[in-house]
Parts: sequence; C-alpha cells; structure tokens
Amino acid sequence: VLIASQLEPTFARFVFPCFDEPALKATFNITIIHHPSYVALSNMPKLGQSEKEDVNGSKWTVTTFSTTPHMPTYLVAFVICDYHHVNRTERGKEIRIWARKDAIASGNADFALNITGPTFSFLEDLVNISYSLPKTDIIALPSFDNHAMENWGLMVFDESVLLLEPKDQLTEKKTLIANIWFGNLVTMNWWNNVWLKEGFASYFEYEVMNYFNPKFPRNEVFFSNILRNVLREDHALVTRALAMKVENFKTSEIEELFDIFVYSKGASMARMLSSFLNKHLFVSALKSYLKTFSYSNAEQDDLWRHFQMAIDDQSTVILPATIKNIMDSWTHQSGFPVITLNVSTGIMKQEPFYLEKVKNQTLLTDNGTWIVPILWMKNGITQSLVWLDQSSKVFPEMQVSDSDHDWVILNLNMTGYYRVNYDKLGWKKLNQLLEKDPKAIPIIHRLQLIDDAFFLSKNNYIEIETALELTKYLAEEDEIIVWHTVLVNLVTKDLVSDVKNSDLYPLLKKYLLKRLNSIWNIYVTIIRENMLLLQDDYLALISLEKLFGTVCWLGLEDCLQLSKELFAKWVDHPENEIPYPIKGVVLCYGIALGSDKEWDILSNIYTNATKEEEKFQLAYAMSCSKDPWILNRYMEYALSASPFTSNETNIIEVVAASDVGWYVAKDFLVNNWQAVSKRYGTQSLINLIYTVGRAITTDTQIEELQQFFSNMLEEDQRIKVHTKLQTIKNENLKNKKRRDRMAEWLRRNT
Repeated sequence: VLIASQLEPTFARFVFPCFDEPALKATFNITIIHHPSYVALSNMPKLGQSEKEDVNGSKWTVTTFSTTPHMPTYLVAFVICDYHHVNRTERGKEIRIWARKDAIASGNADFALNITGPTFSFLEDLVNISYSLPKTDIIALPSFDNHAMENWGLMVFDESVLLLEPKDQLTEKKTLIANIWFGNLVTMNWWNNVWLKEGFASYFEYEVMNYFNPKFPRNEVFFSNILRNVLREDHALVTRALAMKVENFKTSEIEELFDIFVYSKGASMARMLSSFLNKHLFVSALKSYLKTFSYSNAEQDDLWRHFQMAIDDQSTVILPATIKNIMDSWTHQSGFPVITLNVSTGIMKQEPFYLEKVKNQTLLTDNGTWIVPILWMKNGITQSLVWLDQSSKVFPEMQVSDSDHDWVILNLNMTGYYRVNYDKLGWKKLNQLLEKDPKAIPIIHRLQLIDDAFFLSKNNYIEIETALELTKYLAEEDEIIVWHTVLVNLVTKDLVSDVKNSDLYPLLKKYLLKRLNSIWNIYVTIIRENMLLLQDDYLALISLEKLFGTVCWLGLEDCLQLSKELFAKWVDHPENEIPYPIKGVVLCYGIALGSDKEWDILSNIYTNATKEEEKFQLAYAMSCSKDPWILNRYMEYALSASPFTSNETNIIEVVAASDVGWYVAKDFLVNNWQAVSKRYGTQSLINLIYTVGRAITTDTQIEELQQFFSNMLEEDQRIKVHTKLQTIKNENLKNKKRRDRMAEWLRRNT
C-alpha cells in the first residue's frame, strides 16, 4: 500500500477545506493517523508520535509534524508508505531518499542522494538564500504522471526519473529539479504566470548540470532537449502566449497551462535573457527578486522591475528599451520571429513564423514586432550584440564580400528564441564553407544551420534544395549530435512507415550510407568493445538510437547482424544487457529478423516485466515482426490474453503504425472493431482509423475507408473523421511534392 498526494494546481480543496489559490499562503499543522507498520511523511519533520485505539480495539499510530513556513496550499504534501530510505546531511540538514526496499538495497537511490545535497548548496550559493526547511525527503513513486513535483520538504518523483540502476550509467537521466527557489519561496500571484517558476527552474537544471560537469555541452543539449521541441510547436496562430491574461479560467483549464510552453519556452526566455545581459547581471537581478518576495507572491512585472534596477545600477550593458518592453514582446504574444538577413545589402528583417506559410500571409494576425537580441559571428569571430527592434533595419557590418573567407552566422549559440534565414548568397557562402572546412563552424551552428534550413523549407520559407545542399559535406561530419539533427529532419516517421513504396528509399539509402560510413564505424566499434566509454558523453547517449535505427533501416548488413547478435546474447544470458540507448532498436530488429520463436521469448519477458517503461519498449518491439500471422495473433492477445489486457499501451495502434502491420490491422479492425472499441474506447477506434489512413492521397481512398468503417461510428464521428482524413490527404500530397523534389535532387547528387 502506498498513498502519496499531488495537490498542484487545484487539488488541495479535495483534501481539506481551504482557499485553494497560490496567492493565499498560510502555515499548516499536519497530523496523520496511520497503521503502525507504515511510515508517514509530510513537508516538515516529525514532531511527535502517539498511539490511538479505535472502537474495534485496533491500534493506530498518530504522527504530528512541525508547522510549515508560509506557503501556498498546492505545496502541502503527505505520503504513507512502507518504503526504506538512505540519508546524508548537507550543511546541517538531513536529506533522505525513499524508495521500494529492493531499490534501496540495490543502491538505486545512491546517485540521487549524492547529488541532491550539492545541488541545494550550489543553488543556495548562487542566489545567496539558504534552503529554509530543516529537512528534505525525496520519494520515488512506481508511477507518477507528473514525473516530478517540488513539494517543499517532500519532493515526489517518478522512479524512472529518480532511481538509477548501476546499468543505467548509460542514460541521460542524471538531472534533478531546481524548483525550490522559483515557486516555493516566491510563488506566482496566479497560474497565468506559472512560467515564472517552471521556466526558470527548467533553465537552472542546465546550470546545475553544467556546474557538476564543466565539460557539459550545454548549448547542444539545451537545443536538443528543449529548444528544438518547442520551436516545432510554437507559431503565430497558436492561441497560447507565455504569460496569459487572468480571465475566468475553468479549473480544468488551469491544468492545461502546464504545457511545453511553460517549461520549454519559459526556459528559453530565461536563457535568452541571461545571454543578452550577462551571467553576473542576470544572477544579481534574480537574487534581489527572490530576496524581496521570499514567502510571498509576485508577478511577471515584479521580476522585470528587479532586472531593470540591476541594469540601471551599471553602465556596461546598454539596452534599446526597458526590460519590460523587451521581454513583454516575447511573453505576451504567441509564436516567434523568423529573422532574415540579406548578406549582400546588410538588410535584416523579422516576420512572425507561420506553419506552411503562404504568400502575403503576414496579414493573418496582429502580432507586433519583437525586440530581438542578435548575437552573431563573422568569419568565426564573435561580434558585439545588436538589436532588431523594428520590422527591418540595415546592418552594414553584416555585408559580406565575394571572398571565400567572408561569412556570417546569426543567433550565437542559439540563445535567441527564433529561426534564422539568409538570402541565396548567405546560404551559398555557408554551404561552401561546410564543404571546404566544416570545423570552422562550431558544432552548435552546424546543428542550427541544418535544423533551421529543413524547418524553414518544410514551411515554405526556402526551397528544399537549399536545405539538402547543406548535407553534401556530411562524410566529413564526426559529431554524432549533428548527424542526429540531420536524420531527425531527413528520415522522418512518416517516411519510415511507408517509404518502401516510394522511389525515395533507394536514393536516400545510397546517398546516406556513403556519408554515414565513418560515423557508423566510430560508434559500432564502441558498441562492440566498450559501451562504458559513452557514460559521460551525453550527446552520444541522446543521438545513438536515431543513428543506429536509421543505419539498420537503410539495410546496412553490419547493423542488422549486430542487432541479431546483441538480441541473441541477451536472450541466452539476460545479464548480457543490451546497451540502454539502442535497446529499443535492437529488440525491434531481433523480432523483425527472427521467427515466432524470438517473438514468444519476448512475450514471456513481457509477462514478467514490472516497469512501465520496459513494458512499452517490449510492446513496441513485438509489433516489428514481418509475419502477418504473428501480428494478427499479437492483436488477438491484446484483446483477450493476460498480461496484454491490463496494459495501457494500445497494441492495435502500435501494430497499425508499422509497415507490415498496416495491412494486417485494417482487416483485423473490420472483424473485431466492437472488441477493440470495448477494450480501448471509441476515441482509440478513431485514432486507429487515422493510423490506418495515414498514407491516403485521393478522395477515392477516403471513401473506401469511410465505407470500411462506417458501421463503427456515430454520425457526428463520421463527419469529424471525414474532415481529418481530408487533412491527412492534403498533408500527404504536400509531402509527396516535397519527396519528389528530394528524389530529383538526390538523383542529381548521388
């Protein structure tokens, strides 16, 4: 038995009567009555314990806790469990990590224990404010949807985030949250400014990682984990600005505010602010803000006021406007700008980014302009910061001559929250440089050029050929993170699921394998000889899966053989762990290249698996079979056989998403749709129709599908499905045009 609370944002009202608002802080005296064989934990240390007898004569333990500091209701926390713990003291305060007894005994909590104290100390020293509670308990829950919650004095984590098995040295999990100061000590006035705590906390996670590991490639990691993902979601027509107006939110809408914008756009704002000020100014403004508002509440303008005070106190950093005006231009409107530099004239302009821009689209929204900090380099030398504070401006210093040695890159270290475009000459210069001397461009900017170019071409800002030209040099690219960016952009999910039908695959195979050769040889040697070499190579850990998966998908014999070997070794002797970063790929190819024998082995392992993460990986791998009858049997199991029936993963959807499974799932659905609907719900039935219809390109195909599924749906659902299938069709037609142009380019360049 395990009971743990999660009261953020609006659930304290279900536990005790209260004014459940972040601005209404109070102190809390908590008493828990529980069975004597369990431990009770709360925000504060235990004050006392007594015994109580109920009417049946059973004995209960009464645990009381010290009074909390002034804090909002959402931070109140309690846990009742029979867990064990490990502990240590940091600056006189006890830290305990609680987890399942076997996890504690195996040392899985040791990493968290050893890093929590130093993390607190680093942050205390940074902001010059002591952690104000006498103790910290951190507990690992078997499954916790929020992943982590910074309850004051009793932090809660999903165990997949907190616990590290010795074999998990090869994982990118090593991070803990820096939320205590931004949220607990100073709370936002209301949820519309929740980014003030979540955004800054997410940003400081990277500062903490950098502190513990000065060689940590912070720019590349921030781009890969945070910036790339949020730039893919944000655009001019998103109805979501970072700071929202306080309107009459429904309670359910408050929960929806905890989205990618709050965490990732928020972190990007903090990082951009830090980069155009400087570290010292940034931190001193935060110190003053945290000190002033300790134990109380603040809003966005309070933060800007403290930044302005810090700026007014010095004369080195000169800004084109007040901090409030600069930052409001980013937090009060949705989307981000595309900055285009014409290197022949030095004219730079900004425009709001639109998904799949059409000509003259700028009229669609009333987005104002942004006040944009432009950090940049010319010919490899960092230049001084300039500002684009209107829709266009001339920067004569950014013009380049015809000389080969003259080139410009904007958005130094990608600290600005925008995409960069150049005129034809600007792209051509960078392309020539990549072919001649790729190392002249820093890693983060090789990533940036490729990601910006593919992203802008997909959305009609530049031609796809401009982006493809940047890949010619790749045989010389030995940084796996740059390769990762290339492959994420070139070998997309929709391509993988139906490419074998297109003429793109053989061309891409020839073009990429020729260039992948040297990076593949570097990493395949490490995989074969000693994976532990990668334990501190964060970029390799986040990139290896895509590299390995793509090379196998392109059919390189060496990759397929290695997958078979690693799979077989692991099946025979489970202590021969498949390296964590490539485990998903190896399991998939182990099944794809095997028979029902391998499939049954995996199915047995699945039956005994306890961790959600592992079960999902196995469920996915079992859908990789190329045998229709195996996939059919798998879907039957999903509806009728334990343990598949208790699993959350929609196995029918997983099968339908694979290339062979697509055919099998369609027929299976026709015969079993009622059982599927009963097992996974009507909405999943609708999602399945979209998965099965993912490759449609004609109205006839839509009609066929509609007839196919007509008796499964209500009238209103049919209309909704028809509209969505039309959208999928149009998307596919656009993709087909894009692929035809890619194929044409590859023919000329392979």
